[in-house]
Formats: sequence, C-alpha cells, structure tokens
Amino acid sequence: MPCPALPDGFDFTDPDVYQSRVPLPEFAQLRRTAPVWWNAQPHGIAGFGDDGYWVVTRHQDVKEVSTKPEIFSASLNTSIIRFNAAMTRDQIDVQKLIMLNMDPPEHTRVRQIVQRGFTPRSIRALEDALRHRAEQIVAEARRKGSGDFVTDVACELPLQAIAELIGIPQDDRARIFDWSNKMVAYDDPELAITEEVGLNAATELISYAMNLAAVRKECPAKDIVSQLVAAEDEGNLGSDEFGFFVLLLAVAGNETTRNAITHGMHAFLTHPDQWELYKRERPGTAAEEIVRWATPVVSFQRTATQDTELGGAEIKKGQRVGIFYSSANNDPEVFDHPEVFDITRDPNPHLGFGGGGPHFCLGKSLAVLEINLIFGAIADAMPGISLAGDPRRLRSAWLNGVKELQVHYG
Repeated sequence: MPCPALPDGFDFTDPDVYQSRVPLPEFAQLRRTAPVWWNAQPHGIAGFGDDGYWVVTRHQDVKEVSTKPEIFSASLNTSIIRFNAAMTRDQIDVQKLIMLNMDPPEHTRVRQIVQRGFTPRSIRALEDALRHRAEQIVAEARRKGSGDFVTDVACELPLQAIAELIGIPQDDRARIFDWSNKMVAYDDPELAITEEVGLNAATELISYAMNLAAVRKECPAKDIVSQLVAAEDEGNLGSDEFGFFVLLLAVAGNETTRNAITHGMHAFLTHPDQWELYKRERPGTAAEEIVRWATPVVSFQRTATQDTELGGAEIKKGQRVGIFYSSANNDPEVFDHPEVFDITRDPNPHLGFGGGGPHFCLGKSLAVLEINLIFGAIADAMPGISLAGDPRRLRSAWLNGVKELQVHYG
C-alpha cells in the first residue's frame, strides 16, 4: 500500500489546521492509501507522554472501533484526542468521572440512569416549549437587522433546551454558555483562555450542578434532576456524578448542536438551491444532512487494551487510536457524492452522533428536534437571511467550531 503524500510533520490534531479548515483532502488521501495511519507527534505534545496515535479514516473502521469497547477503551486516556504538553496525568485521570470517558460496566450503569431524561416521551414533552423558544430567538434576531448568528441564534436554543431539560433557571444560561466555552477553547489564543481557566470553568460548572442536585434532593421538582438524584440508594446518581453529567451536557449538548446549526446556516446560504428547497418543502431528512455536513466533533480517541489489527495496521496495546468522524462522513464508499450538501440525502448513515456502540449520542433526538425547530423558525420569519462575512473558525484540536458568523437577518 503506497504511503500518503502528506507534508512532513502534518498532524491531524493540529489546532492551527482546524482554525482554517477541516483537512478533507488529507483524509481522502489516507482513505485511499493508508486508512489506518500512524501520525507521529513530538513526544508528549498532546499531554499523554507518548509519540503519536493512529488515524482511523474509513467509515467501516470508525464503526468497528466504536463498537468494541473491550478492545478500544474510552477510559484509559479519555476520549479527548489532544490536550497540551502541560496537562498532568492527574488532570487527565479526573476526567474519567465523565460518562464520555467511561467503559462498560461503569458506563453502562451511569448511562442507564441518565437516559431516563432522554426518552422519546421526555423529548416530545419539550417540543412545544422549545418551538416557542425558537420562534422568540428568531424574532429577537430579526429585530436587530444584522449580527452574529452564533451568539444571536445558534447558541440560544441548545442552551435553553438544556435549561428546560434539567431545570436550570433560564437566567443562568449565560453562565453555562461562558463555562462551556472556556472548557473547550483553550487552544484558541484569541479567546485568551488558558488550560487553568478552562479547568476553573469546569470546576465552577460542576459545583453549580452539585448544588442544584442537593437542592432537588431536599425539595424534589417535576424535572429530570429530581429523577436522577432524588434516591441515590435506589440506583440514582450521586451529587458528584450529576455534576459531571451536567458538565458533559454543557459541551455535548451545547457546543455540538450550536456548531451544527451554525454550519448548517452557512451551508444553506452558500447553497441557495438547498435553502429554497428547505423553505418550500421542509424535508424531514434535512437535520441529518446538516449534522453529516457539519460533523461538529471531528474526532475522539480510544486506547488499545491489547495488541490488535485494524484496516491492515498492527496496533499495539496502549497506543491511542483516533476515530475521525469528519473523514468517515465523507467516505465515498458509503455516501454518493459526499462533497455535495443534499438535504434530501436518504439513507444517510453518518457518524455525526458517534459510530454506534456504548457511546452513541444520548441526546440525538433532542439535537435533531432543536435543528428542525430553529431552521423552521428561520425559514418562517426571516427567509431572506444572507451572509455578511465569512465564518471565523475556532482554533481547536478536535472541534469543528465557528466563533462568529455575521449575517443580515432580512
């Protein structure tokens, strides 16, 4: 198999790369030439005290890694593929308390508890309230005439949905937004957020959530918090476990959906035929294509628990394995013309919500609902929305993030 023609030192987790683009041409090279490829790094640059990781690029291989937690662990080095060289092992290990970074059977126990809040019935119960909130968000943006779509529109509904879901007062949503931004933006110097600031934000958010859990234990309400913590000895979450669950929600339920909505709006406005089609027909397939196109989480990682083989590569026990959803979602073996934004694409077996297995996105139904509601409200109230500038991308090693998207609301 020929070697990929990549520049010397190219790193698929280099945050400078993602500040300008997702490296889709380089992913395509790997899929053709070395679908599981060793990406060497300077020793310890990612915070793990090693010399690199495997890049997994094909759809089928990403799914295989995702569905074999006994071979590919989320816990050993967490699911985050790159921290920085100053990250200590203790700081990495404490993140194993987050469900994203657990393996079965502990992951199974926690997930069985928290999924009570994400049943189809629970999500349906939110729909009317979230539809009203989407309409209010869009109406407020339209009154401004123009502005930053990220802060005016894209971030608001995911934040309000989380607040609605777990009973956080709506007035506190700006604090959740600020904490979650600080936790994921440590690679972006423009935001002047250090690793220490990010860790402090995580601590504040966890403390906030633990206090909320303590209040609900004393005085239960009709919300998911009370369901999850009211009877700890009956298989519910402890206050600390609930704190880490809310931290996960703040990133997984806020950052990802916000970026999907932002990328979706940009895709519509740069593919006007698709925007016209959406306004006219509102196809039920649109949200899934928006997520495939955006793929807000570029990659997560696993760590091999034993020597194994994948895609022709010999992976050694203890080596890190990066599963690149952005590459899998552009695999021409699975998607016809993946470079085309097509809101009628069906079937659409994208991996934007994960590759299956124990870590498949718990909040998929809620995310799809939010995307449908916000674009429906935009199409109704400001169908003439237009771009006023290019998107400004987040500098991040693993998020396909947009910091700013200036638009005219029409």
